[in-house]
Amino acid sequence: MLLLGAFMLLALNSVPALSQILEPVKCVPSFVKTGDNTAEVRFALTIDNGWHVYSYALEGDGPIEASVSLDKAEGIEAGTLTHSEGEEIEQFDELFDMKLRFFEHSVVFVLPLTLSSTNYAIEGSLQYGACNSQNCLPPTDVPFSYSSGAAPVENTNDKSSAEGLTKLSPTWEPVHDDAIRSDVAAQSTSLWKIFLSGLLAGLIALVTPCVWPIIPMTVSFFLKRSQDKKRGRRDAYLYGASIVVIYVLLGLIITMLFGASALNKLSTAAIPNLFFFALLVVFGLSFLGAFEITLPSKWSTSVDAKSESAGGIWGIFLMAFTLTLVSFSCTGPIIGFLLVEVSTMGNILGPTVGMLGFAIALALPFTLFAIFPSWLKSAPRSGGWMNTVKVVLAFIELAFALKFLSVADLAYGWGILSRPTFLCLWIVLAALLGCYLLGWIRFPHDEPKEHTSIPAFLLALASFAFALYMVPGLFGAPCKAVSAFAPPMSTQEFNLMDNTVHAQYMDFDQGMQYARREGKPVMIDFSGYGCVNCRKMEQSVLSDDKVASIINDDYVLITLIVDDKTPLPEPMYVMENGKRVKLSTIGDKWSFLQRYKFGANAQPFYVLLDNEGHSLAGSRSYNEDIPAFIDFLNLGKSRFK
Repeated sequence: MLLLGAFMLLALNSVPALSQILEPVKCVPSFVKTGDNTAEVRFALTIDNGWHVYSYALEGDGPIEASVSLDKAEGIEAGTLTHSEGEEIEQFDELFDMKLRFFEHSVVFVLPLTLSSTNYAIEGSLQYGACNSQNCLPPTDVPFSYSSGAAPVENTNDKSSAEGLTKLSPTWEPVHDDAIRSDVAAQSTSLWKIFLSGLLAGLIALVTPCVWPIIPMTVSFFLKRSQDKKRGRRDAYLYGASIVVIYVLLGLIITMLFGASALNKLSTAAIPNLFFFALLVVFGLSFLGAFEITLPSKWSTSVDAKSESAGGIWGIFLMAFTLTLVSFSCTGPIIGFLLVEVSTMGNILGPTVGMLGFAIALALPFTLFAIFPSWLKSAPRSGGWMNTVKVVLAFIELAFALKFLSVADLAYGWGILSRPTFLCLWIVLAALLGCYLLGWIRFPHDEPKEHTSIPAFLLALASFAFALYMVPGLFGAPCKAVSAFAPPMSTQEFNLMDNTVHAQYMDFDQGMQYARREGKPVMIDFSGYGCVNCRKMEQSVLSDDKVASIINDDYVLITLIVDDKTPLPEPMYVMENGKRVKLSTIGDKWSFLQRYKFGANAQPFYVLLDNEGHSLAGSRSYNEDIPAFIDFLNLGKSRFK
């Protein structure tokens, strides 16, 4: 059962983001006179759900902060940037080792002005950085221009002129690949994984003491309540269908209560993760026998009474609802565990699809035993083995509760759950589970055991092996099987391994020339100094032994920093969306390359090319699935000629 539970959770992973131009923030600047000699430039930002914009005056080297640069100020003096609307959120970020301040949904940044003359003119731009739980955008500039006695003047930047454009290398030509199609397929695959995980959770719930004993009694009731066997089977089918409807409705309710934006933020927000940690600890202790979680008995009594009097389809539905209430002490922790996992994936359909899989598994035996009633005689009888299932699930829930505590720990910067501490706790839990399965530890609800069964012995062996597998992780080994759950390598207190990957080139054209000379394919890493998820990918994926080995041995790695403020030796002039655009910095250049060649503008963004600039294997964004990244690299190698 440990292996089944672990498989259920390991199957839940995120998918690559679509390759597309993202515009999650809309900014409207305006000029407002506030007095005879005072005015303001107000920047009203509307931020899409799931995204946030960093505040101004951040300390240290962190993400892109909001700032204003002036190209012209005549008869006018500008103050410092402030904000007048919007709730500022402050969280400690482990990767940047600093407190980050940002806004969600909306904010109005205000630039106060003092007018020293009746004739004034001001021209400049607001720059800000935006991120969500998966991507960050390059620095975004919003130009503004105002003068006395005139309407706002838009910075045209010579839009109609195509003269003097910078000649681009042939390797800059846009690619036409299957990145979007493969990512859509990956999203579909992810929903299938959620469904299968829900199905597995439902199968586990079946063999708990609260559900399994009810199955033969309920099926027998339906088959005996009518002399017509066909009608009895039909009622059993309706009963199973009612179970599916009830749990799918639960998934829909969870989705409506949280909404898409909240589900997107659950994976990184500190408070929800602390709640999930506490919830799983409570569920785990309940399964160990410390207490029993039950709904008020009058609820089930009332529903059962109504089902007896209602009759027909409505009565059968109420009987199914009675089952959900009576079995809650066993199914509740499993449902809660499933909903927590799929909700933190940020997929709006996750809770509903997960509950669909769970309900189908739970309803399946009622339907099958109604079709084949003779199977009831050979079905396993209830016994102490069911309590063993509960205890095994308790250890799994306690182990994965630490995952959510780790997220909150990183968010607040407490430093109480480093990677070695996390692995130590998992090692102890795995070892204790092995001891329990061998009968060395007993809990209040356990029956005396005269011997250890073969299945229990094999599971104990797997538990001890899993504990030993994690021991090298205390010294810096990657432990790939748990890397998606453990804290990042940056929290490793004692590391005997150095798996860092370093860019061979920070310039696209130079890197492509080198790749042609060496006859190697290219991996482009669009990154940013202020990109939080870029650092996560570097620490959790690119530092993996096998990933690092493939990149270093088989590819030319070109890292392009889109927020690099180093001025170009000469400005570049390019056409974009019918406009003539000036590129002044190195970051501008690489940001344009990403938009122009790949039709994307979010980081991190990884793409594999041959040394002529043609796509080999689509693209990938933020996704800490190491095996999937290895498959991505191997696919590019296999297609390179």
